[in-house]
Amino acid sequence: MSYQSNPILDKLPEHLQQYIKPQNYEEYTAIDQAVWRYVMRKNVDYLSEVAHNSYLDGLKMTGISIDHIPNMYGMNRILKEIGWAAVAVDGFIPPSAFMEFQAYNVLVIAGDIRQLEHIEYTPAPDIIHEGAGHAPIIANPEYAEYLRRFGEIGCKAISNAKDHELYEAVRHLSIIKEASGTPQESIDEAEAKIEELQNNMGEPSEIALIRNLHWWTVEYGLIGTIERPKIYGAGLLSSIGESAWCMTDKVKKVPYSIEAAHTSFDITKPQPQLFVTPDFAFLSQVLEEFANTMALRKGGLSGVKKVIASRELCTLEFSTGLQISGEFSKVIEHQNLPVYIQTEGPTALSYREKELVGHSVKHHPNGFGSPIGKLKGINLAIEDMSPRDLKAYNIYEGEQITLEFEGGIKVKGEIITGTRNLRGEIILITFNNCTVTHGETILFDPSMGLYHMAVGEKVSSAFNGPADLSSFDLITHKVTSTTIKPVISPERKKLQLLYLQIREFREGTNTTISRNKVFKELKANYPHDWLLSVELYELAKNNNDEEFADEILDHLQAVKQELPGLGHLIDDGISLVDNAGVIN
Repeated sequence: MSYQSNPILDKLPEHLQQYIKPQNYEEYTAIDQAVWRYVMRKNVDYLSEVAHNSYLDGLKMTGISIDHIPNMYGMNRILKEIGWAAVAVDGFIPPSAFMEFQAYNVLVIAGDIRQLEHIEYTPAPDIIHEGAGHAPIIANPEYAEYLRRFGEIGCKAISNAKDHELYEAVRHLSIIKEASGTPQESIDEAEAKIEELQNNMGEPSEIALIRNLHWWTVEYGLIGTIERPKIYGAGLLSSIGESAWCMTDKVKKVPYSIEAAHTSFDITKPQPQLFVTPDFAFLSQVLEEFANTMALRKGGLSGVKKVIASRELCTLEFSTGLQISGEFSKVIEHQNLPVYIQTEGPTALSYREKELVGHSVKHHPNGFGSPIGKLKGINLAIEDMSPRDLKAYNIYEGEQITLEFEGGIKVKGEIITGTRNLRGEIILITFNNCTVTHGETILFDPSMGLYHMAVGEKVSSAFNGPADLSSFDLITHKVTSTTIKPVISPERKKLQLLYLQIREFREGTNTTISRNKVFKELKANYPHDWLLSVELYELAKNNNDEEFADEILDHLQAVKQELPGLGHLIDDGISLVDNAGVIN
């Protein structure tokens, strides 16, 4: 195990552990620490006015420091007190896995931190966004339960084949936009690919719709009234630019509703509108409303078609509780109802999320097919038949029988045995020397071995993933692209050393450093670096060295004239120092 565990992480299934990576805290540079400190000082200063009160309370409860990038395995010691944990991952992970982590009360935190050049916003997940954005709010019990429940429902949402392609494209764009030196044409090409995919997604899948809900609440949610909203979404809490922008009249505020599921978003641009929930409890209300539209709760022919379109491992649950897990390839329908379903490749049968003995993927390596519904001319479904009824219809061990279902499916063979659920209902019938047909088409013949017929009047549920996690080898994650670590030039290493010297001076671990000497070297060799100058200005003001402070201010004014795009960052940094009493 490459990470420090705790009781919450111990419950994670193995297939989620494959996404976890070490945080490697020692790899954070003094510049990274300065970026964290600047963003957090700015955020806490501003967010104390506009964030939901759970945010500031949560910063204290989760042990997140303004001055140091959090060590998330230190965070775990505190998070476990509120029933949560945190793990590090490499950038974006598949949406279903991300949500499944949430279902286990685990925060997924990208271990990387944005570069100084992207201090206001990064399209890539980073520790500022997730550590300083997501973690504090979960200290609110109502919101924490919403997040857990969202993960529980979201990981069951069914995707389609295009969703994975879009995920890979978004992950790729986030990586190259954050990487230094990426040619603009490469970024333009990646953005164009995403736009093309988004314009040709067809009918949105469940995962696409619930991802919208996640975006407009967990990432970019506002809470309170339309007139006076507060921020709780992590994307806003962690963006020093967008947290201010979203409070202006330029961003439209609309009441939160299930309509958010059908409102798309663009991760590369500031959001033109945001949804406002009256309280955290209402989030859960809308989530349950959405869940009622999912195949998870509706089943039926539409659910079967969704799992076929996904081309991924999914589960159909029959009305008896029997669960079939595999990659579904075919449905025969009759009068808008599924009357026969078929998987291809390894398939497992379960009941109440536990694999049935003798029905693992080893027993069904080449797929599984079964009729669904009632027998023709008989109103009583097989699952509702008593032992006396079953015997009356010759559905009995040792009988040679032909079962003809509504929709034209015929099952002909010798009944060997039946499997019952805990309520005594028959859920599976095993035949020898069996032939299954639909009209002239042979669906199963005796040469294929024993035939196991699932019993169920209808498909009551359809969802992503297997019923029993242990039925399949889910350690299949292949990273197609990894975050690009910047190449550290000798000049950059020297700049990092200057930042480290000032950090050590401020923290009292090395007070022999000459700040004036550092400043001269900074001006001579790194004239456009503004953040270290702001930190030097802070030290000068704290030491009542007004002459040195004025010299630094003059330099920062020169930087602003040369690089006007940095002006607001410099001004905000100076303001933080001048109003330090508000922050400390």
